[in-house]
Amino acid sequence: MLDVGLLFKIGGAGILLVILDKVLTTSGKSEIAAITNIAGVVIILLMVINLISQLFSAVKTMFVF
Repeated sequence: MLDVGLLFKIGGAGILLVILDKVLTTSGKSEIAAITNIAGVVIILLMVINLISQLFSAVKTMFVF
């Protein structure tokens, strides 16, 4: 079952990444902003991969006799 709280966490992480990117870019630290963006994208991808893993296990249990 999809948890709505997880969607809000992913959305919140995206908003936080955008804010951090703007703050770091305007302060002249574009390299740190890029590293922060990469780290944030990896964290969000790990959340999504966990959801996909749960989906595959649910589908697998449906088709196992």
